[in-house]
Amino acid sequence: MNAPRTPYSPASPADTLRAALAGLLDGLPPTQAARAVERLIASYRGSTPTDAPILRDRADVAAYAAYRMPATFEAVRSALGALAAAAPEGWAPGSQVDVGGGTGAAVWAVADTWAGKRPVTVLDWAEPALALGRELAGSCDRLKSARWQRSRIGAALTIESTDLVTVSYVLKELTADDRRSVVDAAAAAASPDGAVVVVEPGTPDGYERIIEARRRLIDAGFHVAAPCPHSAACPIEPGTDWCHFSARVSRSSLHRQVKGGSLAYEDEKFSYVAATRFAPERPAARITRRPQIRKGQVLLDLCEAEGALGRETVTKRHGPLYRAARDADWGDAWPPAP
Repeated sequence: MNAPRTPYSPASPADTLRAALAGLLDGLPPTQAARAVERLIASYRGSTPTDAPILRDRADVAAYAAYRMPATFEAVRSALGALAAAAPEGWAPGSQVDVGGGTGAAVWAVADTWAGKRPVTVLDWAEPALALGRELAGSCDRLKSARWQRSRIGAALTIESTDLVTVSYVLKELTADDRRSVVDAAAAAASPDGAVVVVEPGTPDGYERIIEARRRLIDAGFHVAAPCPHSAACPIEPGTDWCHFSARVSRSSLHRQVKGGSLAYEDEKFSYVAATRFAPERPAARITRRPQIRKGQVLLDLCEAEGALGRETVTKRHGPLYRAARDADWGDAWPPAP
């Protein structure tokens, strides 16, 4: 998903995070790191009670951060880019609470999306994750003052009022009742000009959790800012398909060791909803699949503002719009801004 962005400076949060993660596994044998990652993957694919943190010690957390933070960062940053595009000009969150944030990928994504410092709180039940997140944040000037607070993520969760609540890759770890409680707590915490962003894996069950969160946020009075160009019911017939997007992630040596292969990148599939208290500036449609580029034409699968799915064929006869279609990406707003 492409959003208008300022070119990276050498000291951007994205580059600072990459540098911090590069040295994270120094001194930890590669085979040990790979084994820790493989165990964590197996745990995440199972069912995990909310009172049993998956991340048990620093070795677990270091492996998790090195392996998962880049993908979570890119997915959340893509969702935040869509939120930024839908927000009124000049809007930026004055504060952030990251629920179940672990080592803090979402707070890095916020720092990379909007300039300046803001009060940041990360809530998680795993103390080793919070400790490493605090350590990593010390390398970024915008995040040095962030609060890393141990908290049970579930029915007892309380969130202080804030402009932005992020809940990324958390709902799968919770029971159904706790998922509902967390989304409701996030909605209640958002300020009158605030927003809630929920991100889950781009799988059919991840999409179902996003749809449930989306319904609860709408019921709480929120507007859907992205990815949907409307706040009507999702037009996808349950069980036939699912809405998800893709973010490109640079692969480290640890990724290649665990997954095999030699590609320098992989694509992180994710589903998300960004909802706002304010009325967003939504596009006419959003591209929901990779554009199909054929000779003299581009086929675009779209979710449209009227709450329906559609397909648009853009040909050479459309001139500048055809060139824009050839450059368009999965997840982009359509048509492009003038």
